[in-house]
Amino acid sequence: MIEYGEFKGNKMIIIKRNEEDKFPFQFGKNKAKLIVENYEAIKTFAEEE
Repeated sequence: MIEYGEFKGNKMIIIKRNEEDKFPFQFGKNKAKLIVENYEAIKTFAEEE
């Protein structure tokens, strides 16, 4: 589930597991760019056992 919000005037993306998620994953544009640039490393890490 994806939502958008703001923090101190900056746009944020909010990723929730479900509607009741009390601790969503949220970040702004700078961290989003880092994630996109390092997608393959993050994907490999997530798939490790």
